[in-house]
Amino acid sequence: MDICCLTMSVRPAHILQSPIEFLKGVGPLRADMLKKELEIFTFEDLLEHFPNRHIDKTKVSRIADITPQTDFIQVAGTLQHIEVMGEKRGKRLVAQLRDVSGVLELAWFQGIHWVQKGLQPGMEYLVFGRTGFFNGKPQIVHPEIEPFTPVKAGGKIFLDPVYPTTEKLKAKGLNGRQLGKLTFTLLEALKQDPPQENLPADLLKRLKLMSRWEAYCNVHFPQSPEEHAAALKRLKFEELFIAQVRMQLVKLQRHHSSRGVVFEKVGEYFNEFYNKHLPFTLTGAQKRVLKEIRTDTARGHQMNRLLQGDVGSGKTIVALLAMLLAADNGFQSCMMAPTEILAQQHYNGLSALLKDMPVGIRLLTGSTKTAERKEILQQLQEGSLHMLVGTHAVIEDVVQFKQLGLAIVDEQHRFGVAQRAKLWQKAAIPPHVLVMTATPIPRTLAMTAYGDLDY
Repeated sequence: MDICCLTMSVRPAHILQSPIEFLKGVGPLRADMLKKELEIFTFEDLLEHFPNRHIDKTKVSRIADITPQTDFIQVAGTLQHIEVMGEKRGKRLVAQLRDVSGVLELAWFQGIHWVQKGLQPGMEYLVFGRTGFFNGKPQIVHPEIEPFTPVKAGGKIFLDPVYPTTEKLKAKGLNGRQLGKLTFTLLEALKQDPPQENLPADLLKRLKLMSRWEAYCNVHFPQSPEEHAAALKRLKFEELFIAQVRMQLVKLQRHHSSRGVVFEKVGEYFNEFYNKHLPFTLTGAQKRVLKEIRTDTARGHQMNRLLQGDVGSGKTIVALLAMLLAADNGFQSCMMAPTEILAQQHYNGLSALLKDMPVGIRLLTGSTKTAERKEILQQLQEGSLHMLVGTHAVIEDVVQFKQLGLAIVDEQHRFGVAQRAKLWQKAAIPPHVLVMTATPIPRTLAMTAYGDLDY
């Protein structure tokens, strides 16, 4: 099944959106099964239903090589003794495959009639599947099986795709390899009008990436493991690239349209702590981050910033100084942690640092007692509480701030987008957001995972 990757032409975007029933070999009945079982509704859905593995058809093992430790194996031999055995739920189709080294039992418990109709005793078959032993003899249940044509020595390696499927589809004749045949039919149909390239030509050249069409061809039907790896690299890059572009557009739109509260001044709270209670001299990196936070919070647009650093690197001090900056400008702050233990640790640390300052700080978690919770909620609404540390409890509807200006989220990946959004919605004007993480993240990965944040 050689796929020729031709020069691409611009094609209407709607062609890949053609209903899957219009593909040769599918039809209404198969289309209905594909939609229900694999959510394949269009040509594009099938094109992006990638193989979960490829089988090198030049590598054929002997039946005698099967041991209890064998996982998957591919063997070739002559099919013998096909028989339907048992009744009702115990009904099964059993066949024997023989090669020069031994005999392998094949068994099917579903789709018996369809499977039996396609098998001919005395023919050579190629069989692939997960091995097991039954009554001390090697067996494969529901193997993938097809007529065997030996690959000539010295020929190209033929990597046969195997696609994820379901038992219901297998019972209707749509096993992994049948899906491969449909995909091959689709690629053949697209040869004269392949999918449009969606990455800049200079980017493809600079990064030595395949074209989109070549990648689709080679992710399904590669002629070598290297071609398959290159196809995966291109498609993964495309996915991350598009995600990053989308996040950058969101960031750009937010910078131009999202209002934010303004922290106009550095006042009494910040200066007193910095000059009298700061337990150590800030590092150059901490000073730089504070300067960036100060600039962000003064410009009238919502800050969304990622603060990354190892455990013990001083992220908490930076967060506290940002919270004091909010207090200096008449705003409240909230720090949300994913667990009660972490929230308690943050609260203990911040309380110790603020013990000699007239700043109100409380802890709110699911374990907070009713009377204390009621008092905290009242202080938040009155504005007498400057800082709140807590868990998911802080995003409950009953938690209302008088004027929330800064939301700090620790270990953002532990929270859902909707949960963080609920915190932002607790103010008429969205509060500034500072996300802290101790998870080591390479810069390139951070640009993707946290692409909507500044860092």
